[in-house]
Amino acid sequence: MKKGRVAVFLSGRGSNFESIYRATLKRDSNYKIAIVISDKKKAMGLKRAKKFKLKNFYISPKLFKTKREYNRHIIKLLKINKVDLVCLAGFMRIIDPEFIEEYKNRIINIHPALLPSFPGLNVQKQAVDHGVKISGCTVHFVDPGIDTGPIILQKPVKIRSDDNEDTLSKRILKEEHKIYPEAIKLFFENRLKIDGRKVIILDR
Repeated sequence: MKKGRVAVFLSGRGSNFESIYRATLKRDSNYKIAIVISDKKKAMGLKRAKKFKLKNFYISPKLFKTKREYNRHIIKLLKINKVDLVCLAGFMRIIDPEFIEEYKNRIINIHPALLPSFPGLNVQKQAVDHGVKISGCTVHFVDPGIDTGPIILQKPVKIRSDDNEDTLSKRILKEEHKIYPEAIKLFFENRLKIDGRKVIILDR
């Protein structure tokens, strides 16, 4: 079976990256990680990539005169490595529209809230502060907006009365590690059909 080729973009510890990598080791995995890219030289995720002996690159935007040059460099790198799908896993940069257009419907992201509620940053704190009873996580396609792309999978997490940002984040993260690899698997099974704002998961 020919496996899909994934690029993982990260800026931090890379726990979702590791969950994706662990999923590739399973017998029924239909994809593999072709390349790992970080905009942070000291990102723990890069250390994990080296540990797993995966091709990895630190690419600082500061090394390029314009965003266009930066985007073109990354796009070239992805094409050289024959990447089919880009997975954002804690990548703390807004993806440029040119890059999104080049990989239209082939970039996905994980977000620690039930979109469309609480897009952006510090979302677990927002959920606790707002007193919502249920939060969770979302895997979605990336479009030019901030966490506005079509939703692929979601997993709810109940908020306890004694929860704070840290305790809620930890429980949500456990669910992120489950649904992100699942969404990637569905993508490479060609079971995700985008219909306007909706993602329809096709039967086998």
